[in-house]
Amino acid sequence: MLKQRHDIKSQTLASLRQHLQEAGYPDYAARQVFNWVYKKREESFFSMTNLSRSLRHYLKDNFYFSSLRLVKERQSRDGSVKFLFALEDKTYIESVLIPEGKRNTVCLSSQVGCRFGCRFCASGLLGFKRNLTPAEIVNQCLYVSDWLKRREAKLTNVVFMGIGEPFDNYGNVIKALRIILEPQGMYIGKRKVVISTCGLAPAIKAFAAENIGVGLSISLHAAKDSLRNIIMPVNKIYPLSELFSAVRLFNRRCKYSLTFEYIMISNFNISKEDVLRLKKMVKGLNYKINLIPYNPVSSFNWQPPSSGEIFRFCRWLKEEGVFFTLRRPRGQDIEGACGQLRLRQKQGKI
Repeated sequence: MLKQRHDIKSQTLASLRQHLQEAGYPDYAARQVFNWVYKKREESFFSMTNLSRSLRHYLKDNFYFSSLRLVKERQSRDGSVKFLFALEDKTYIESVLIPEGKRNTVCLSSQVGCRFGCRFCASGLLGFKRNLTPAEIVNQCLYVSDWLKRREAKLTNVVFMGIGEPFDNYGNVIKALRIILEPQGMYIGKRKVVISTCGLAPAIKAFAAENIGVGLSISLHAAKDSLRNIIMPVNKIYPLSELFSAVRLFNRRCKYSLTFEYIMISNFNISKEDVLRLKKMVKGLNYKINLIPYNPVSSFNWQPPSSGEIFRFCRWLKEEGVFFTLRRPRGQDIEGACGQLRLRQKQGKI
């Protein structure tokens, strides 16, 4: 019977240390391996020259290196780059690089598809297939980091906002997060990492208890249950009252600034009444609201707001003292919204 091998890039430093200790190797060996994998990008155990021959054989017998296969790379006029990757089971995911000044942010996928079916997002149109492993998440980060390095640039920020709901793949996302944050691993600073959720209240509470130190972003998009029910079916399970109970717990325990993502849709969620509801909702929180003009997806009938609608909504927010930033849509010419490129691949259009 063949021995089951583990993906080395699905191991946190703690789990790898435990494996090696149980096999009789010293505590520092796990740090050495992490250094080779993440600092030196070495993918041959026998090239890890400061490890004992015995350990190198043990690693080869018990672990392997996974990778992603690039299917398509599309670069936008605004500088953003979308990568379509094929996984070993012939499913597809996307990652997006968003450069802005000195900041280079990668947007990571956490699942193949999504089960929550938000009615403005292409990620769920092909249904939910499976969760990504920690290694499949980490490999996205590594690929984009190396892509930038070849262009004499550096990855500075990580957001879990791609295909899938990160908190629906909670355990694997937390493992990937620990690898990305690990000083002996990729070592992206805690304040440079954000996890986004559509509003899974119990997972938000669990994440607060982890106290990992990264940011939390809530895909809000409507400040009234009846409206949010239309575009985000998850709201029927965790309505705004329950969501904000969890959000306030996170804010009290972790003291970190919360981000609320708010897609502006013409004639839907950008009235003066929406502003007043938002004002009441965020009162007392350490927060900011990211306003994002809707990036059209052909499968939905929503329309982006006009420049006049955006100006009016922003003016009302400012008058009511609601803190916000206005983000310009990125990658519209390369179908930059979550899941669009994967959808075209499935439809045989690329």
